[in-house]
Amino acid sequence: MHLFAVGVSHRTTPIELRERLDFARGGLQPALAGLAARNVVREMVVLSTCNRAEIYAAADSAEAVEAVRAFFSDYHQIHPATLREHLYVRSGADATRHLFRVASGLDSLIVGEPQILGQVKAAYAAASEQHYTGTLLNRLFHTAFAAGKRVRTETGLAEGAVSISYAAIALARKIFGNMNGLAVLVLGSGEMAKLTAIHLRAQGVRDITISSRTQAAAVRLAEHVSARVADWVERDGAMERADILVTATGAPDVILTRAQVERVMRSRRERPLFIIDIAVPRDVDPEAARIEQVFLYNIDDLQGIVHANLSRRTAELAAAESIIEEETRAFISWMQSRDMIPTVVALRQRFEAIRRAELSRLNHKLSKLPPEAVIQVDQITKLIVAKLLLTPTEQLKAVSDDGLAASYSDALSTLFSLSEPAGEPDPEPLPPGRGDRK
Repeated sequence: MHLFAVGVSHRTTPIELRERLDFARGGLQPALAGLAARNVVREMVVLSTCNRAEIYAAADSAEAVEAVRAFFSDYHQIHPATLREHLYVRSGADATRHLFRVASGLDSLIVGEPQILGQVKAAYAAASEQHYTGTLLNRLFHTAFAAGKRVRTETGLAEGAVSISYAAIALARKIFGNMNGLAVLVLGSGEMAKLTAIHLRAQGVRDITISSRTQAAAVRLAEHVSARVADWVERDGAMERADILVTATGAPDVILTRAQVERVMRSRRERPLFIIDIAVPRDVDPEAARIEQVFLYNIDDLQGIVHANLSRRTAELAAAESIIEEETRAFISWMQSRDMIPTVVALRQRFEAIRRAELSRLNHKLSKLPPEAVIQVDQITKLIVAKLLLTPTEQLKAVSDDGLAASYSDALSTLFSLSEPAGEPDPEPLPPGRGDRK
């Protein structure tokens, strides 16, 4: 069975093209069904995120790779020449290692980011629920989940925020502890506002309100994160109710002066307000930090956290890669031993057929022995065959190179005629000195 992956990622393809290759936009099931209809692969999983679009597959031959490459072009209606330089193909151990690195966050735009493992699990679930996976991909993806978990638990790769938006959430957790039940107001509707809102929702924040100068953009973001919308002119009232204020507008000047924040704080009756200003230029007057019970952090504060965490993660890369290599070797060993099983079984059957044929041929002599002696002969010959096959079997299963394994399998099939019936045994050799006489 040939295992391979075909895809694009942030490392090979610009965002404009990745957007056009997004399988998730129309749902993964139509993509899976479309590829299945071509009858070119036996098993498949489609993984599609904002940073990658990949198909993992198992097929009878390597020729299926080109068919999957063509599927990318046909399904998304993109000329093959446009995709040629961006699509990558990985096979065997390389495909295995790549998936394990993806699931562990090692291949992410932000190394160690935690969301990707859940996305890989969701992609696998979508395929397995519809029976598009089999023994090989089931084992591959479950091993990938285990590898991802090991990297996160045995190294510090996933510790500490390495994005501005997530660093903001980490700070909020330090101040509030459990974030369940908190109310958040997000001023702005751009990418940074979106990411922060998504992280907040994932932390269990009960109430998120979006307010933006562009009402339509605020509505779109609110729908995406299941939030409410407040008119821009009503933002002071929304601030009075919020525990956390996130500002991420594209305004050229300050949108919240110290006087405005003081006015809001008077109505809050000493309730603390945590302000995360991740806008450039800043949305909040720095003087607001001097107000009692106001905790103001800007993007420079968060950058320091991000850089420190990135340094710690870099130090953990070697340990993480070591885990990936260990898991890759174990999986490839399993896969190759599985691929060699037909040859091993055929070889054992050939030897067993010869053993039985020889015993049958000698039956007239064995019949003169006591029954217990006949049983012993049968057991001894079985043991001899098992001993003879033990080392070849272990060597076959231990071969780590696909090409060499195939060569060994072909050689054994030819030398022992494994594809043919055992046939009749050779005539009984004559005693010494009584060969054919002419």
